[in-house]
Amino acid sequence: MKFIFPKNYNFSHKLFGFIDYSTAVFNLVWYIFIFCLINIFFSNLNIKIFLFILFCFPLSILSFIGFNNENILYVLLYILKFIKSKKIYFYM
Repeated sequence: MKFIFPKNYNFSHKLFGFIDYSTAVFNLVWYIFIFCLINIFFSNLNIKIFLFILFCFPLSILSFIGFNNENILYVLLYILKFIKSKKIYFYM
């Protein structure tokens, strides 16, 4: 079966059809980093679970929902640039 894509269609490969590979790798690195830090500093399982969810859930939500299918790395970069220089205004 052949599929015909228009020339102006942006085809991007995604993991499971809804998350970019770079976002998935970034999320995985963040989860591993948080997991290692929590295991070093805390021994109570309830505290570990609570802190892991607290630090990883917001990033997961932003990654899955996204900002108009924008890569999460670009969104974080835009936020950091805005925090650095508040004279920049975003026009939509």
